[in-house]
Amino acid sequence: MADALPVVIVAVTVIAALIAVVTLASSGRSYDQIGRGGLSLRDGSDRPAGEPAPSGAVAARQRDEEIRQMLEARNERRRRRGLEPVDVEAELRALDRPAIDPALEAEVRALVVARNERRARRGQEPLDVDAEVARQLRDLGGA
Repeated sequence: MADALPVVIVAVTVIAALIAVVTLASSGRSYDQIGRGGLSLRDGSDRPAGEPAPSGAVAARQRDEEIRQMLEARNERRRRRGLEPVDVEAELRALDRPAIDPALEAEVRALVVARNERRARRGQEPLDVDAEVARQLRDLGGA
């Protein structure tokens, strides 16, 4: 019986290895399908696969509506705690206003000052620095 133990161990190991190879070969792309069941988000969104992505205006309106709902829920929690509610529309406008990076504003201001110096050398009227900085940042989408 002791002589048969090494033979049984080798036989079981060889059979298990063969089964593993056959399973691996027949699995195809099963590994790629992990997490892709009926409840998965597929492409990272929760809309059905055939539904097109909303356009820019529609997406912005949906985003604003969702933000408004969250702000109203926060106001409701504030009311329950006995605190004053905040103005939802003012908060939405403040959140919608993009933050301007101070380094970007300083760089734009330096460019406007340099442009004014060039204009002065050419005999042209200088630009209003603050107004031009605001316009440049607005054109860049920063304000």
